[in-house]
Amino acid sequence: MLCEKEFKNPKDAETVLEKIRELSALTGPVRLMEICGTHTMAIARSGLKTVLPDSVRLLSGPGCPVCVTPANVIDMILDLSQTPGVLITSYGDLLRVPGSRQGDNLLSRRALGGNVESVYSPMDAIRIAQEHPELEVVFLGVGFETTAPGTGACVLEASRLGLENFSVLCLLKKTEPALRSLIEAEDFSVNGFLCPGHVAAVIGSGAFSFLPEDYGLPGVVAGFEPADLLYSVLSLMQMLAAKQPELKNEYTRLVKPEGNPAALTIMDKVFRPAVSDWRGLGRIEGSGFALREEYSPWDAWRKFSLHLPDEKEIPGCRCAQVIRGVLSPSDCPLFRTVCSPENPVGPCMVSGEGACAAAFQYGISL
Repeated sequence: MLCEKEFKNPKDAETVLEKIRELSALTGPVRLMEICGTHTMAIARSGLKTVLPDSVRLLSGPGCPVCVTPANVIDMILDLSQTPGVLITSYGDLLRVPGSRQGDNLLSRRALGGNVESVYSPMDAIRIAQEHPELEVVFLGVGFETTAPGTGACVLEASRLGLENFSVLCLLKKTEPALRSLIEAEDFSVNGFLCPGHVAAVIGSGAFSFLPEDYGLPGVVAGFEPADLLYSVLSLMQMLAAKQPELKNEYTRLVKPEGNPAALTIMDKVFRPAVSDWRGLGRIEGSGFALREEYSPWDAWRKFSLHLPDEKEIPGCRCAQVIRGVLSPSDCPLFRTVCSPENPVGPCMVSGEGACAAAFQYGISL
């Protein structure tokens, strides 16, 4: 049952749902995609898919940063974790993500003697480097524009301190190039987007105006409460029924058209656009962040002369197709049979923002 606590009147939810049902008779079948892992979990947790008309389908896109990190990148990190004198620091989710072999992750490498530690923020990694000058501390900078300012701030702090035993392995990714790649793919079949509220809080709601302007697709910057999501779906349905695609901001209590100027300043100061590899989407020009030349002493790619091995996937895993919305988690032959949160095969089951983990936890088809 859809949580109604955020509606002023419990009947409000049913009123919105009735409007969506009426609009669905005009639009016919529609496929709407969220591109934020937090949205994926919020939709599953609220039961939103169970109350929408059958003709209105919600899909999970490439919104989980851990999930879109390719297996060969993880393999490279696993090898680095075995380097004497190197300490890998990372957010918790990434520690459990396997490379090209099931069960081979940073936690298992730590059990084999690798130096790996979970941190809550990049500044924790800075502190560890200060306390352990005998170690080369590497922070795995993973995420989208949401986490880029924090990673950039830690690079600025390392530069200010002249901290020579600290570096960042920058795996940050940009949302717009990935969406363009997704939309321009031959198998694309989405009618509208729930745009990520957290990302938009940094880069601004206006950053998604390319959806209606370049592709004729409606988009709504959505919040994360059930009411936010339901009203956002209604807004998309209204635009589709009227055949008037626009970009709308439902999350006005946090997201501004111009974004967060302070965060954007840090990002521009520290990073430059770079080519980046995505699980499911391949190599996309300008879709990643790289450290600018003046911060090269803190660039782990350069410091350790890192190179990616050949790309390999765990046999049978369909995370790449799930990320693109081509398959649902239940379409993967490993889902609930071989792959589970206790025995995850791919990153979509490992991550707390993964579509497979959400489908497994809440028992619904995503």
